[in-house]
Amino acid sequence: MFIVTLTYKVPNDEVDRYLEGHMAWLKDGYAKGLFLAAGRRVPRTGGMIFADGDRNEVETMLRADPFHVNGVSDYTISEVNITSTATGLEALKAKAEAAA
Repeated sequence: MFIVTLTYKVPNDEVDRYLEGHMAWLKDGYAKGLFLAAGRRVPRTGGMIFADGDRNEVETMLRADPFHVNGVSDYTISEVNITSTATGLEALKAKAEAAA
């Protein structure tokens, strides 16, 4: 699993110019089964995406984000090996165990 941290490089009004395209891009990531959850950071300095899949898939998807294409944000990708979960999220741990 991957945690992608987005950090805005421009003021929020500039970010908002690309928000509609970014939201459509997120929707595509969910449809592909690559994204599990996403949201804005508080305060609004960027966002986070929880992704599952191959690192190359994640990196390829990030390069297609309108925020990336238009130079709005930087990305940091952190890989996480899930070893424990809350009730109901055991599937995340099972994926990590299967990949090991």
